[in-house]
Amino acid sequence: MASPVISSGALIILEDLKPSSPHYQDGASLRVTGKLEEYNVETAVAVIADGNATLKIDTQYVMLQYRLGSIYQFIGELRLESDIEPILKARVGSNVDGIDLNLYRQSLKLLKEFQLSN
Repeated sequence: MASPVISSGALIILEDLKPSSPHYQDGASLRVTGKLEEYNVETAVAVIADGNATLKIDTQYVMLQYRLGSIYQFIGELRLESDIEPILKARVGSNVDGIDLNLYRQSLKLLKEFQLSN
């Protein structure tokens, strides 16, 4: 029996994750980075933000010490449920405090440009 293929997660800037984005699909494997704004211990749901965009993260399977204001990166699958905002079901998470988010955004834009040109 073949095991399912797990994607590495497309690098996404939260502000680019809109309904018009090709990555805005149920089950899309994404890698997102943002500052932790909220964390509910009872539901294991976090909210990360980058710029004006936010995203809910289901951290049920990611055991980390969460600190508001710290920067985290998550890899997981996007779930789009009717009438509810999207939520990323994280399978991997990491604290990436110290990352320069502006430089990170610039590098992702350059990577996209390079990939489109080749």
